[in-house]
Amino acid sequence: MALKLRQGQIWQCGDDYIRIVQLERLEVGYKIIKNLKTGAGKHIVTSKKDFCRLLKTCTPYPPAD
Repeated sequence: MALKLRQGQIWQCGDDYIRIVQLERLEVGYKIIKNLKTGAGKHIVTSKKDFCRLLKTCTPYPPAD
């Protein structure tokens, strides 16, 4: 099942969370967050291709039932 990327989506990768901040045709801006309540984290901009490779090891948050 393919998932569509949307701005504001959150993904869980181990103990970290990834939130999509900016979504464009070829580029994605995302934030790596340790704690969802504080929202503090590091902003990163990368190509959509590299971002999708990163998400292969992650799961959507909150997990679907």
